This record gives sequence, structure tokens and C-alpha cells, in this order.
Amino acid sequence: MIRFSIPRVILAVLGSFLAICFWPAESYSDLLSGTAEEAGLRIATESRERQKGFGNFTASLTMTLRNKQGKETQRSLRLKVMEAQEDGDRTLFVFDHPRDVKGTAFLVHAHKTGPDKQWLYLPALKRVKGISASKQSGSFMGSEFSYEDMGAVEVGKFTHRFIREEPCGDLKCLVLERIPKSQDSGYSRQVVWLDREELRTIQVHYFDRRDEHLKTMVVEGYAKYLDRFWRSSTVTMTNLLTGKSTVLLWSDYKFGTDLDAKDFTKTALKRIR
Repeated sequence: MIRFSIPRVILAVLGSFLAICFWPAESYSDLLSGTAEEAGLRIATESRERQKGFGNFTASLTMTLRNKQGKETQRSLRLKVMEAQEDGDRTLFVFDHPRDVKGTAFLVHAHKTGPDKQWLYLPALKRVKGISASKQSGSFMGSEFSYEDMGAVEVGKFTHRFIREEPCGDLKCLVLERIPKSQDSGYSRQVVWLDREELRTIQVHYFDRRDEHLKTMVVEGYAKYLDRFWRSSTVTMTNLLTGKSTVLLWSDYKFGTDLDAKDFTKTALKRIR
């Protein structure tokens, strides 16, 4: 089986972390040792390592777009992910509802370093549109998530710095700053809260190229699947400048499904049903 990194919003949702309830004191001390940059890289790497090994999976999503006045629009879609060891994962989104977006498909070929390759199939036009790296800061299907947010959060795509440790709700969190290496990124930096015990993403603050706090993503409702993989049920992205938000509700996770690598190609997008 061909195995194919996970989109940033999917990483937040997936939290496919190994079941480690707590670290020995020495191990935890080692994690935070060295300079802020060394500790940040070490934490980010450990978090990424805990996300590996799921093989492939499918899930159902409900996307709720909410404007500043609270008016909502809902969309339903399906997700398929094939894991990769050598490079980035293959991720496919297919919209099922409402009618004006039905059949729209979005494919991501993620890379551990360098920009992801992305394609969008628009059934009304019957054509596949490539999303170049310089365009990935644009809105994904009118939501508060960008195409970049749907791309891969790989350790090698950022520089990392440990900032502090602090409470986050009922948890204790490690706070990191990561700076995109790509000049095409829509962000100058991101501040990430990871829970100390499992290194799951709890919250991310996104800063635009002027270093203004643009968006906040909050991840909630984690549950463990197969006694190993953590997944979230709710991811909310709020735009602080416009007051708009997008909520992704995740359900019906299925692991070890029989996925065909041929479905994760640009040429296959037109026949996706």
C-alpha cells in the first residue's frame, strides 16, 4: 500500500498522539532543556512524531460559516487521508451539500519542506484549478480557513521557539512560536498552545504579515480512538478583524479503510463522486 503531511487544521483535529499519559520527570526536563529555539524544535518534533502511524482514515465534516451578525450557512463534506512516510500525506475533501458546492473537490499533496501542491475541482466549470503557493493565503471555499491552513504543518516548514508554560483551561500548556519559512505564507508567525501531557493542539493565534493578530483557532472535544489516536470533534477559526467565524464539526472517523492511491491524483478529481 502506498503511504503518503497532514493539513494544519486536520492536525489540530487529528491529534493522533500516542497514548502517553505523562512523562517521567527526566524526560520532561530534557524536552525543555537548552535554548528557547532548541526546546521549541524539540517539542514540535515530539508532537509531530506522536501524530504518525494512523495509516489512513476517513471522516465526515460539517462546515458552518457564521458572519458578524450571527447568520449561518452550513456545508457538508467528506475527508480521506493517506499517510506518507517519505514525504507529505495525501488529503482529499469532497463537498456534498448544498447544491451549489456539491461535487467540489480539494486535493492536497503535502510536503515536509517546501510548498504543498493543491488542486480544486469546480464541477460547474468542469475543470481542475491549481492553487499556487502565492495564492494559498486566500480563503478556502469562503471560510475563515485559508488554503494554507488546509496544508501541512510540518516541522521543517517553520522555525520554532519555546515561549512559556501556562494553564489553559483545566490543562497545562506549552506555548510555542513558529515562524513560516516560506515567503508566500500569509502569516508572519503563529503562537501555538499544546497541552503538556499529550502535545495536542489546543489553540493557535495567527498573525498577518504586519504582525497583527488576525485569527484564532480553538480545538475542542478530543477523544481517543483505537486506544491510541486522539481526534477532536470541533475546530473553530475566528477572524478578529471581520468578526466572522467558521466551525468544523468532525464525526464518523474510520481508520484502516481501504483507500486507493489513484483517487489522490489531479486527474482523478473530475470523476470523484
